[in-house]
Amino acid sequence: MFFRQRAAAHATLSYLFGCAGHQKAVAVDVVAGDEDWFVAQAEQAGARLTHVIDTHVHADHLSGGLALARRVGAAYCLHESNQGRTAFAFEPLRHGQRLDVGNVQVDVRHTPGHTPDSVCLLVRDLRRGDAPWFVLTGDTLFVGAVGRPDLAGQERAMAAQLFDSLHRELLGLPPELEIYPGHQAGSACGAGLSGKPASTLAFECRFNPMLSLDRAAFVDALTADIPPPPEGMADTVSANLRGTP
Repeated sequence: MFFRQRAAAHATLSYLFGCAGHQKAVAVDVVAGDEDWFVAQAEQAGARLTHVIDTHVHADHLSGGLALARRVGAAYCLHESNQGRTAFAFEPLRHGQRLDVGNVQVDVRHTPGHTPDSVCLLVRDLRRGDAPWFVLTGDTLFVGAVGRPDLAGQERAMAAQLFDSLHRELLGLPPELEIYPGHQAGSACGAGLSGKPASTLAFECRFNPMLSLDRAAFVDALTADIPPPPEGMADTVSANLRGTP
């Protein structure tokens, strides 16, 4: 497996990974303007991009995912709940779906809470073993924090949904699992994010203050002091749904 993490604009973390042996690659949460980097890195790895995935429709930055997918002839993927919302066709992702990328497997976990369409991507490298190696958590779980619940409105209901997603889909996974989030410190998509761009599930379960709370306390804490929304949020979401950043 090859793996690249890119620190992009808006404290965003984007990813490129795949199987060099089968010459296949996946790009995740591409920021508009970074398309050249992904093309160059895939070429350097000797791989062809087969899937470009956004973990959700972003509110803080313009996505380059659709443009990259069209440029290289890859499938552009969003959670299936976005069907009917977008002005373009995409490959819908379903909870429990597995993407085969050569010796790399990507399992889709629907984790609503930050947004209704949020997904996490659980990744295996079959050449290393059949256990998951890492998870791309998007804006669901950060290093030291969790995603904000208010971008889709109904923040208390969304906070409760986020608690359920975390405990149902992530916190029961192997403790040694590596975590790669969609943002680091400086992002408007959460409060209290660490500047470290990766962690492990065990470390987060021990030291992330949000993960030790019960459901009621989690909802109260997450909705007590919500930061201002990202600047131009409505326009950004609209542009990402139109596919014309």
